[in-house]
Amino acid sequence: MVNLKVDNITKEYKDFKLNNISFSLPKGCIMGLIGENGAGKTTLVKLILNLVKRDSGSIEVFGLDNIKMEQEIKQEIGVVLDESYFHDNLRPKDITTIMKNIYKTWDSKKFNDYLRKFKLPKDKIVKEYSKGMKMKLSIAAALAHDPKLLILDEPTGGLDPIVRNEILDIFLDFIQDEEKSILFSTHVTSDLDKIADYITFIHEGKLIFTEPKDDIINNYAILKCNAEDFKRLDKDYIISYRKNRFNYEVLINNKQSISNDTDIVIDSVNLEDVMLFYIRRDYQ
Repeated sequence: MVNLKVDNITKEYKDFKLNNISFSLPKGCIMGLIGENGAGKTTLVKLILNLVKRDSGSIEVFGLDNIKMEQEIKQEIGVVLDESYFHDNLRPKDITTIMKNIYKTWDSKKFNDYLRKFKLPKDKIVKEYSKGMKMKLSIAAALAHDPKLLILDEPTGGLDPIVRNEILDIFLDFIQDEEKSILFSTHVTSDLDKIADYITFIHEGKLIFTEPKDDIINNYAILKCNAEDFKRLDKDYIISYRKNRFNYEVLINNKQSISNDTDIVIDSVNLEDVMLFYIRRDYQ
């Protein structure tokens, strides 16, 4: 069962095209959405939320069309965007008053519990909050109506490592009942190394892959080898490579294909390594 299904979504602007993007987010899972600036991540988030109109394709949330059933769906979604959407002159108590009139399941006690947990002052207006405090306020508001799906656009931006880890733990707790899901768009791929189940990678508006994170970590590798060893590599497994004065660095997607009796050095990868090598595919 899936909470989000994106099928062949296309959106074209004058100088950019999000082209035939498809993926599914199962219940009980966290999907990381990665790609460089301008890759199309935020456009995709806006399409899911029906903030911009798609040109073709379909999006289903909880099995429902995201346009036809928009109001019903949004009752069950929590959203954190990269910029605070609360007016500068609001205080947390004002936010509670507004949100309980929007969400049928708004829980003021849960919201206040998160304010205490995040050490957010209740008497200050949003304008007086730091960027990190605004982000924590948005996260508290997104969680307070017990949504089934969290859609996050750079939710840990501006946060120090300690608070980031605290929030990642909250996200992991959120999906423990195996009914809820998170779509997590971020440049901080180290956060996804820690908590993501799936990774969807978009580059220049195109889908590069959507795969379980463990498959990426277990199958991809960076090889360091000389020119002769490089010539012998199976080109079907090479994603990209860098050549320097003395050797090659090669990203492959099947490290099991490399024999143990060679002089090739096999290094493990993280998501940032994979993303950078894919973006530099011109080296291949």
